[in-house]
Amino acid sequence: MAPCRIIYLGTPDFAVAGLRALVEGGYNVVAVVTMPDKPAGRGHQVQYSPVKQYALSVGLPVLQPERLKDETFIEQLRSYHADLQIVTAFRMLPEVVWAMPRLGTFNIHAALLPHYRGAAPINWAVMNGEKETGLTSFMLKHEIDTGNMILQERITIDENEDVGSVHDRLMALSAPLTLRTVDLIIDCDQRGVALPVTPQPEWPDLKPAPKIFKEDCQIDFSKTALEIKNFVRGLSPYPAAWCNLDIKGQHYENVKVYKVTIGDGPIAIPCADGNISIDELQLPGKKRMNAKALLNGLH
Repeated sequence: MAPCRIIYLGTPDFAVAGLRALVEGGYNVVAVVTMPDKPAGRGHQVQYSPVKQYALSVGLPVLQPERLKDETFIEQLRSYHADLQIVTAFRMLPEVVWAMPRLGTFNIHAALLPHYRGAAPINWAVMNGEKETGLTSFMLKHEIDTGNMILQERITIDENEDVGSVHDRLMALSAPLTLRTVDLIIDCDQRGVALPVTPQPEWPDLKPAPKIFKEDCQIDFSKTALEIKNFVRGLSPYPAAWCNLDIKGQHYENVKVYKVTIGDGPIAIPCADGNISIDELQLPGKKRMNAKALLNGLH
Protein backbone atom coordinates (compact mmCIF):
# COMPACT_ATOMS: atom_id res chain seq x y z
CA MET A 1 0.00 0.00 0.00
CA ALA A 2 1.29 3.49 -0.88
CA PRO A 3 2.30 5.70 2.07
CA CYS A 4 -0.52 7.86 3.47
CA ARG A 5 -0.39 11.25 1.73
CA ILE A 6 -0.70 14.01 4.36
CA ILE A 7 -1.42 17.74 4.05
CA TYR A 8 -0.60 19.80 7.15
CA LEU A 9 -2.40 23.07 7.98
CA GLY A 10 -1.04 25.47 10.61
CA THR A 11 0.54 28.87 11.17
CA PRO A 12 2.23 29.75 14.52
CA ASP A 13 5.14 28.21 16.46
CA PHE A 14 2.70 25.88 18.22
CA ALA A 15 1.97 24.15 14.91
CA VAL A 16 5.62 23.60 13.94
CA ALA A 17 6.19 20.83 16.50
CA GLY A 18 3.69 18.44 14.91
CA LEU A 19 4.91 19.17 11.38
CA ARG A 20 8.55 18.63 12.35
CA ALA A 21 7.68 15.34 14.04
CA LEU A 22 5.95 14.10 10.88
CA VAL A 23 8.82 15.13 8.59
CA GLU A 24 11.56 13.76 10.83
CA GLY A 25 9.51 10.59 11.38
CA GLY A 26 9.48 9.89 7.66
CA TYR A 27 5.74 10.42 7.13
CA ASN A 28 4.62 11.39 3.62
CA VAL A 29 3.78 15.09 4.01
CA VAL A 30 3.00 16.28 0.48
CA ALA A 31 2.10 19.95 1.14
CA VAL A 32 1.60 22.57 3.83
CA VAL A 33 -1.14 25.20 4.10
CA THR A 34 -0.51 28.35 6.15
CA MET A 35 -1.63 31.97 6.42
CA PRO A 36 -0.58 34.53 3.78
CA ASP A 37 2.60 36.50 4.46
CA LYS A 38 2.09 39.79 6.26
CA PRO A 39 4.24 42.85 6.98
CA ALA A 40 5.48 43.14 10.55
CA GLY A 41 7.64 45.39 12.69
CA ARG A 42 8.66 49.00 12.18
CA GLY A 43 10.01 48.41 8.69
CA HIS A 44 6.84 46.53 7.64
CA GLN A 45 9.00 43.82 6.18
CA VAL A 46 7.16 40.75 4.90
CA GLN A 47 7.25 38.03 7.53
CA TYR A 48 6.72 34.32 6.90
CA SER A 49 4.73 32.29 9.40
CA PRO A 50 6.79 29.85 11.54
CA VAL A 51 5.12 26.93 9.73
CA LYS A 52 6.09 28.35 6.32
CA GLN A 53 9.66 28.94 7.47
CA TYR A 54 10.00 25.33 8.57
CA ALA A 55 8.22 23.95 5.48
CA LEU A 56 10.57 25.85 3.14
CA SER A 57 13.61 24.69 5.13
CA VAL A 58 12.72 21.05 4.37
CA GLY A 59 11.54 21.65 0.80
CA LEU A 60 7.79 21.19 1.23
CA PRO A 61 5.31 22.92 -1.12
CA VAL A 62 3.47 25.77 0.65
CA LEU A 63 -0.06 26.98 -0.13
CA GLN A 64 -1.18 30.37 1.26
CA PRO A 65 -4.79 31.08 0.31
CA GLU A 66 -6.41 34.42 1.14
CA ARG A 67 -9.80 32.69 1.00
CA LEU A 68 -10.21 29.02 1.83
CA LYS A 69 -13.16 28.69 -0.56
CA ASP A 70 -11.24 30.14 -3.51
CA GLU A 71 -11.61 27.79 -6.46
CA THR A 72 -7.96 28.05 -7.46
CA PHE A 73 -6.89 27.00 -3.97
CA ILE A 74 -9.42 24.16 -3.88
CA GLU A 75 -8.08 22.81 -7.17
CA GLN A 76 -4.50 23.11 -5.91
CA LEU A 77 -5.45 21.19 -2.79
CA ARG A 78 -7.17 18.45 -4.80
CA SER A 79 -4.10 18.05 -7.02
CA TYR A 80 -2.14 16.61 -4.07
CA HIS A 81 -4.61 13.72 -3.64
CA ALA A 82 -4.20 13.75 0.14
CA ASP A 83 -5.45 10.77 2.14
CA LEU A 84 -5.43 12.72 5.41
CA GLN A 85 -5.26 16.35 6.57
CA ILE A 86 -4.01 17.59 9.93
CA VAL A 87 -4.92 20.98 11.41
CA THR A 88 -3.01 22.60 14.29
CA ALA A 89 -3.60 26.26 15.22
CA PHE A 90 -5.17 27.33 11.94
CA ARG A 91 -8.38 28.94 10.71
CA MET A 92 -11.84 27.42 10.65
CA LEU A 93 -12.09 25.28 7.52
CA PRO A 94 -15.04 25.09 5.11
CA GLU A 95 -16.48 21.63 4.47
CA VAL A 96 -15.12 21.57 0.93
CA VAL A 97 -11.63 21.53 2.50
CA TRP A 98 -12.01 19.31 5.58
CA ALA A 99 -14.13 16.69 3.79
CA MET A 100 -11.73 16.35 0.85
CA PRO A 101 -9.34 13.56 2.01
CA ARG A 102 -10.70 10.00 2.05
CA LEU A 103 -9.58 9.58 5.70
CA GLY A 104 -10.89 13.00 6.72
CA THR A 105 -9.23 15.83 8.63
CA PHE A 106 -8.27 15.85 12.29
CA ASN A 107 -7.41 18.76 14.54
CA ILE A 108 -5.04 19.06 17.51
CA HIS A 109 -6.78 21.37 20.00
CA ALA A 110 -4.99 22.73 23.07
CA ALA A 111 -7.67 21.84 25.63
CA LEU A 112 -9.49 18.91 27.17
CA LEU A 113 -12.58 19.00 24.99
CA PRO A 114 -15.49 19.54 25.23
CA HIS A 115 -14.36 22.42 27.52
CA TYR A 116 -12.55 25.43 26.05
CA ARG A 117 -13.69 25.27 22.46
CA GLY A 118 -12.51 28.40 20.66
CA ALA A 119 -9.52 30.50 19.71
CA ALA A 120 -7.74 30.93 23.07
CA PRO A 121 -8.06 27.69 25.06
CA ILE A 122 -4.73 27.86 26.89
CA ASN A 123 -5.29 31.45 28.07
CA TRP A 124 -8.80 30.76 29.35
CA ALA A 125 -7.81 27.59 31.20
CA VAL A 126 -5.14 29.49 33.17
CA MET A 127 -7.33 32.59 33.63
CA ASN A 128 -10.04 30.39 35.12
CA GLY A 129 -7.60 28.83 37.58
CA GLU A 130 -7.79 25.31 36.15
CA LYS A 131 -5.54 22.72 37.80
CA GLU A 132 -5.13 20.73 34.58
CA THR A 133 -5.45 21.06 30.83
CA GLY A 134 -4.21 19.13 27.83
CA LEU A 135 -4.58 18.30 24.16
CA THR A 136 -7.34 16.63 22.18
CA SER A 137 -7.16 15.17 18.69
CA PHE A 138 -10.57 15.05 17.02
CA MET A 139 -12.17 14.71 13.59
CA LEU A 140 -13.44 17.94 12.05
CA LYS A 141 -17.11 18.55 11.35
CA HIS A 142 -19.35 21.60 10.77
CA GLU A 143 -19.49 23.19 14.24
CA ILE A 144 -16.10 24.41 15.43
CA ASP A 145 -14.23 22.15 17.89
CA THR A 146 -17.16 19.74 18.28
CA GLY A 147 -16.05 16.67 16.30
CA ASN A 148 -15.61 13.14 17.62
CA MET A 149 -12.56 12.82 19.89
CA ILE A 150 -9.71 10.43 19.06
CA LEU A 151 -7.02 10.84 21.76
CA GLN A 152 -6.31 13.12 24.74
CA GLU A 153 -3.21 14.04 26.73
CA ARG A 154 -3.39 15.71 30.16
CA ILE A 155 -0.99 17.95 32.08
CA THR A 156 -1.26 19.66 35.46
CA ILE A 157 -1.03 23.45 35.78
CA ASP A 158 1.01 24.86 38.68
CA GLU A 159 -0.71 27.65 40.61
CA ASN A 160 2.12 30.08 39.78
CA GLU A 161 2.63 29.02 36.14
CA ASP A 162 1.86 31.52 33.39
CA VAL A 163 0.28 30.81 30.02
CA GLY A 164 3.64 31.00 28.23
CA SER A 165 4.94 28.01 30.17
CA VAL A 166 1.73 25.99 29.69
CA HIS A 167 1.79 26.82 25.95
CA ASP A 168 5.36 25.53 25.58
CA ARG A 169 4.65 22.28 27.43
CA LEU A 170 1.55 21.62 25.33
CA MET A 171 3.48 22.45 22.17
CA ALA A 172 6.06 19.78 23.06
CA LEU A 173 3.25 17.28 23.74
CA SER A 174 1.53 18.03 20.44
CA ALA A 175 4.24 16.27 18.42
CA PRO A 176 3.86 12.77 19.91
CA LEU A 177 0.06 13.16 20.02
CA THR A 178 0.03 14.03 16.32
CA LEU A 179 2.07 10.92 15.48
CA ARG A 180 -0.04 8.64 17.71
CA THR A 181 -3.21 9.90 16.04
CA VAL A 182 -1.81 9.46 12.52
CA ASP A 183 -0.57 5.95 13.37
CA LEU A 184 -3.97 4.98 14.75
CA ILE A 185 -5.81 6.29 11.66
CA ILE A 186 -3.41 4.52 9.27
CA ASP A 187 -3.57 1.27 11.25
CA CYS A 188 -7.39 1.27 11.28
CA ASP A 189 -7.44 2.02 7.54
CA GLN A 190 -5.03 -0.82 6.73
CA ARG A 191 -7.00 -3.28 8.86
CA GLY A 192 -10.31 -2.10 7.42
CA VAL A 193 -11.83 -1.26 10.80
CA ALA A 194 -13.58 1.86 12.05
CA LEU A 195 -11.51 4.50 13.86
CA PRO A 196 -12.34 4.36 17.60
CA VAL A 197 -13.75 7.81 18.43
CA THR A 198 -15.72 9.30 21.31
CA PRO A 199 -18.55 11.82 20.70
CA GLN A 200 -18.13 15.00 22.76
CA PRO A 201 -20.63 15.24 25.63
CA GLU A 202 -22.95 18.26 25.55
CA TRP A 203 -22.94 19.43 29.15
CA PRO A 204 -24.91 22.59 30.07
CA ASP A 205 -21.92 24.26 31.80
CA LEU A 206 -19.23 24.02 29.12
CA LYS A 207 -16.45 26.61 29.49
CA PRO A 208 -15.78 28.62 26.30
CA ALA A 209 -12.47 29.99 24.99
CA PRO A 210 -13.32 32.93 22.70
CA LYS A 211 -10.74 35.11 21.02
CA ILE A 212 -9.20 37.68 23.38
CA PHE A 213 -9.13 41.38 22.49
CA LYS A 214 -7.24 44.22 24.18
CA GLU A 215 -10.32 45.46 26.02
CA ASP A 216 -10.72 41.98 27.54
CA CYS A 217 -7.26 42.27 29.12
CA GLN A 218 -7.87 45.21 31.47
CA ILE A 219 -7.47 44.23 35.13
CA ASP A 220 -10.58 44.64 37.27
CA PHE A 221 -9.36 45.42 40.79
CA SER A 222 -12.84 44.89 42.22
CA LYS A 223 -12.25 41.14 41.88
CA THR A 224 -10.54 38.93 44.48
CA ALA A 225 -6.76 38.69 44.67
CA LEU A 226 -6.81 35.08 43.41
CA GLU A 227 -9.03 36.00 40.46
CA ILE A 228 -6.66 38.84 39.52
CA LYS A 229 -3.59 36.61 39.90
CA ASN A 230 -5.10 33.96 37.61
CA PHE A 231 -6.19 36.64 35.14
CA VAL A 232 -2.67 38.09 34.91
CA ARG A 233 -0.85 34.75 34.59
CA GLY A 234 -3.41 33.61 31.99
CA LEU A 235 -2.40 36.57 29.80
CA SER A 236 1.35 36.54 30.48
CA PRO A 237 3.44 37.04 28.45
CA TYR A 238 0.92 37.47 25.63
CA PRO A 239 -1.30 39.37 25.04
CA ALA A 240 -0.61 40.72 28.58
CA ALA A 241 -3.01 42.10 31.17
CA TRP A 242 -2.98 45.88 31.55
CA CYS A 243 -4.15 48.72 33.76
CA ASN A 244 -3.69 52.45 34.27
CA LEU A 245 -1.46 53.39 37.20
CA ASP A 246 -0.51 56.46 39.24
CA ILE A 247 3.01 55.91 40.55
CA LYS A 248 4.87 58.56 42.57
CA GLY A 249 2.60 61.29 41.25
CA GLN A 250 2.92 60.25 37.60
CA HIS A 251 0.02 58.82 35.57
CA TYR A 252 0.66 55.93 33.18
CA GLU A 253 -1.83 54.54 30.67
CA ASN A 254 -1.88 50.98 29.35
CA VAL A 255 0.72 49.56 31.72
CA LYS A 256 1.28 45.88 30.91
CA VAL A 257 1.32 43.61 33.95
CA TYR A 258 3.12 40.27 33.71
CA LYS A 259 3.30 39.01 37.28
CA VAL A 260 1.47 39.68 40.53
CA THR A 261 1.45 38.15 44.00
CA ILE A 262 -1.25 38.13 46.63
CA GLY A 263 -0.52 40.52 49.51
CA ASP A 264 1.67 43.58 50.02
CA GLY A 265 4.65 44.38 47.83
CA PRO A 266 6.42 47.20 45.95
CA ILE A 267 3.22 48.26 44.14
CA ALA A 268 0.29 47.08 46.24
CA ILE A 269 -3.27 47.75 45.08
CA PRO A 270 -6.47 47.12 47.07
CA CYS A 271 -8.83 44.49 45.67
CA ALA A 272 -11.99 42.73 46.85
CA ASP A 273 -10.37 40.73 49.65
CA GLY A 274 -7.06 42.45 50.44
CA ASN A 275 -4.14 43.61 48.35
CA ILE A 276 -2.59 42.44 45.12
CA SER A 277 1.05 43.35 44.43
CA ILE A 278 2.40 44.05 40.95
CA ASP A 279 5.81 42.40 40.64
CA GLU A 280 6.63 42.66 36.92
CA LEU A 281 5.32 45.29 34.53
CA GLN A 282 6.09 47.34 31.44
CA LEU A 283 5.44 51.06 31.03
CA PRO A 284 4.54 52.28 27.52
CA GLY A 285 7.69 52.55 25.41
CA LYS A 286 9.84 50.86 28.06
CA LYS A 287 11.17 47.36 28.63
CA ARG A 288 9.60 44.79 30.92
CA MET A 289 11.06 45.10 34.43
CA ASN A 290 10.40 44.18 38.04
CA ALA A 291 8.55 46.65 40.21
CA LYS A 292 11.46 47.38 42.57
CA ALA A 293 13.71 48.36 39.66
CA LEU A 294 11.01 50.59 38.24
CA LEU A 295 10.44 52.41 41.52
CA ASN A 296 14.17 52.86 42.08
CA GLY A 297 14.46 54.48 38.64
CA LEU A 298 11.61 56.96 39.13
CA HIS A 299 12.25 60.37 40.64
